Amino acid sequence: MLMSIYDFEVKKQDGSMQSLADFEGKVLLIVNTATGCGFTPQYKELQDMVTKRRVLGFEILDFPCNQFGEQAPGTDEEIKGFCNLRYAIDFPQFSKIEVNGDNAEPLFAYLATEKPFEGFGMHFSSIPMLATSKAINNKYGDKAYIKWNFTKFLVDRSGKVVARFEPTTPMSEVEAAVSALL
Repeated sequence: MLMSIYDFEVKKQDGSMQSLADFEGKVLLIVNTATGCGFTPQYKELQDMVTKRRVLGFEILDFPCNQFGEQAPGTDEEIKGFCNLRYAIDFPQFSKIEVNGDNAEPLFAYLATEKPFEGFGMHFSSIPMLATSKAINNKYGDKAYIKWNFTKFLVDRSGKVVARFEPTTPMSEVEAAVSALL
């Protein structure tokens, strides 16, 4: 039985596997992303956040996903090139995954079990997000772990999932929660 995120291995973009135990002792923000999403500009804010806080033991782990409106259609190499050119990201970016359904990356099933979806909140884009995500997620039934791209999970230094942020959550709230753990 898995006890923390450190029990997982994930596939890197070069095809090799990496143990999340390599990040033990760090505060992590684990995100499913897409290059053609309305939330894609969050890459800039994510990069700014990690640049300011990496020295304090903070890291972002990026998992591209094409399950929501096919907004990450490229290969791992194309996605990496886009992110590096457009946003100059330097945080780890892993191989493209699925976050819902029978082929969901086990890490994301675990994260979502630890911190289930509680709604999109009272933000400007919440109402349209609810309708759009419901239509897409209906096909996954009880395996619809993630509702949209740029869902973020905050993990403390001991590997415990302490918060979930939907893509509609203002990045200032995410940043404040990260800072509180550091």
